[in-house]
Amino acid sequence: MPLKLDKISVLVVEDIAPMRKLIVGVLEALEIGKIMTADHGGSGFRTFKNFNPDVIITDWEMEPISGFEMIQKIRSDPSSPNKTVPIILITGYSSKSRVVQARDIGVTEFLTKPFTGHDLTKRIEHIINKPRDFVETSSFFGPDRRRRKIDDYSGPSKRESDEGQKPVSSKDIPWDIIIN
Repeated sequence: MPLKLDKISVLVVEDIAPMRKLIVGVLEALEIGKIMTADHGGSGFRTFKNFNPDVIITDWEMEPISGFEMIQKIRSDPSSPNKTVPIILITGYSSKSRVVQARDIGVTEFLTKPFTGHDLTKRIEHIINKPRDFVETSSFFGPDRRRRKIDDYSGPSKRESDEGQKPVSSKDIPWDIIIN
């Protein structure tokens, strides 16, 4: 069943005008209700505060304020109107360390350039059809890093507080589940 997206608003934060236009074109083809744009993380955060969109699509590397810095403000700044807004990060950098860094600042979905309209559509559908719970600890606030629940998991405990279990070491963590 096709999604009806005419009621949602999306903020696109991208410093390269042709890329921003391409993303907006895909969103228009999806019949997104309201599309706002900004050309860097600073203007993106201001637009976010003023209009509180339902979804943010942002580039990582921008000047003078990066998408990375904007995401950190969205997730932690007291003036943020919606710390749980879904964020799709678009970047040309796809190394595992970058994916982990994006996950750790609270990115909801990750999309590598170059991408297709279909790729972007899938990320938006995933945000809508499979929303993720948010987790707050002393060092992290963002979407639950575990994308899927494994009902029959019988491995070691994941936390020291798990009754009678020892904490799991990072080499025992199924990283493909956490990152994918």
